[in-house]
Amino acid sequence: MSHTNMVEKAKSELCALVRSAYEKAVEDGVLKDSPDITIAAEIPRDLANGDYATSFALAAAKKLGKSPRDIAAAVLERLDLEGSCFRSAETAGPGFINFRLRDGWFSDVVAAVRREGADYGRSDDGEGRTVQVEFVSANPTGPMTIGNARGGVLGDTLAAVLDFTGWKVTREFYLNDAGNQIVRFGRSLDARYRQLILGEDNVEMPEDCYLGLDIVDLAQEYRAEHGDALAESPEQERLDTLVAFALPRNVARMKRDLERYGIHYDVWFSETSLHETGYVAETIDIIKNGGYTYEKDGALWLKGTELGLEKDEVLVRSNGLYTYYAVDIAYHRNKFVKRGFDRVIDAVGADHHGHTIRFKAGLQAIGVDTSKLDFLLFQFVMLYREGELVKVSKRSGRALSLADLLDEVPRDAVRFLFNMQTANSVIDFDLDLAVKQTNENPVYYVQYAHARISSLIAALEADGLRPADAPDASLLSTPEERALIRLLANFPEQVRAAARDKEPSMINRFLIDLAGAFHSFYAACRIRGEEENVASARYALVLAVREVLRTGLRLLGVSAPDKM
Repeated sequence: MSHTNMVEKAKSELCALVRSAYEKAVEDGVLKDSPDITIAAEIPRDLANGDYATSFALAAAKKLGKSPRDIAAAVLERLDLEGSCFRSAETAGPGFINFRLRDGWFSDVVAAVRREGADYGRSDDGEGRTVQVEFVSANPTGPMTIGNARGGVLGDTLAAVLDFTGWKVTREFYLNDAGNQIVRFGRSLDARYRQLILGEDNVEMPEDCYLGLDIVDLAQEYRAEHGDALAESPEQERLDTLVAFALPRNVARMKRDLERYGIHYDVWFSETSLHETGYVAETIDIIKNGGYTYEKDGALWLKGTELGLEKDEVLVRSNGLYTYYAVDIAYHRNKFVKRGFDRVIDAVGADHHGHTIRFKAGLQAIGVDTSKLDFLLFQFVMLYREGELVKVSKRSGRALSLADLLDEVPRDAVRFLFNMQTANSVIDFDLDLAVKQTNENPVYYVQYAHARISSLIAALEADGLRPADAPDASLLSTPEERALIRLLANFPEQVRAAARDKEPSMINRFLIDLAGAFHSFYAACRIRGEEENVASARYALVLAVREVLRTGLRLLGVSAPDKM
């Protein structure tokens, strides 16, 4: 199925028209030929300056040796708009050429949305190539945090946008079920378990352990099911037994919380599998064979400075254990070499910025094209209630987790508001605002527009009115109607830009603008009681608006209610 993009069509036609007119001016000897002339189209901020414009004349002035206004005049004189989507063009300012659209373009936008339905806005930019989006990937040693929650919705929405733009997407969670954090987890559990039996004063907590109350809960659960006998076992047996008991429970809880959050993964990838298959060792051998390592103080080092880093990095510690860095290199070799992804995107907190630089150096050492790896870096979330910073749950008195947040705020609001701003912006999340049923709440504002349209459509159906299949755009000529149609036309471009720039918040901002434009239209333009041809055209328009609102909300993983 072909996908309509009326903005792309208008820009493409404008460039072709100007190119043709320029070539005619060259043939006429008015302008000289220049092989590297480029023509670009843009949408003016002020529509008084036209619907589309080009600054071609200004950009080409030096190459053509003429003033921009003379170039613009020569092109304008030879423009042939017949059969195009433009009705007129004129020069303006220092040499801009401004174009104005025909009514038929506006009709075609509404007809395209009606025709393509839920597929309107799709594109084939990805060309069926494979992309893996890895996001959240929290340590399974404790509850999901608020930071995990933001990374979750950013990664999930980006994955949805990539899928909508022609990529074959795999959503992946990297389960850190091996390494030092699991050792710490086991020691923490062991200390808490023995404290329950022997008393807190008789068992000292190890250094660098996990002190969360969730560790106490897990120790209590084990003791309730299995009693005190494990306390007499050798230390390593205790650690292995407690981890084997607690880790699956934590992973199951993570999966429940993420499902509740509306996030569904295609792959849960276990770090342990990399070790068990010898894949980490094999990766280190590849780096060694490439001449990028040396030994010092009993450890194996990567020659980071030869790969553009400020310092060398440890791959294998003197105790023989692999560093996180080494395992991550192996994991990404698995992504690119074994599974063959065309592109990989890791959504990580902004505090990992230094790691991204180190990481690409490691991939160079194993011969992976680092241009295929991208990072979505995101800032943190600050929660506020009644103007005060919130760090703990009111119910439990513990650090606020994703589950706690979803107990207090509807999922739709959390997902929408966590994705409201660019990834590199810190979010100040107002818990009071998030639950408000007013237009102050952005998610309510957008969902209410959808519900209002659904109620209106139900009334129009009851009246027996039929929407126009191809509405006459001359009947949709008010500023409010034209503003809606322009936004509908721009939706495919917004989705493409969100995928290209890895910035899913573009979808939120678009939906807020579309909802606002609809509310303005609703206040200014009646449907019921108007002449039938006007009412039918407006009916078609609101159906198109509802379709795009639904699609945008679906990309965000947010519901589109028919009633509120």
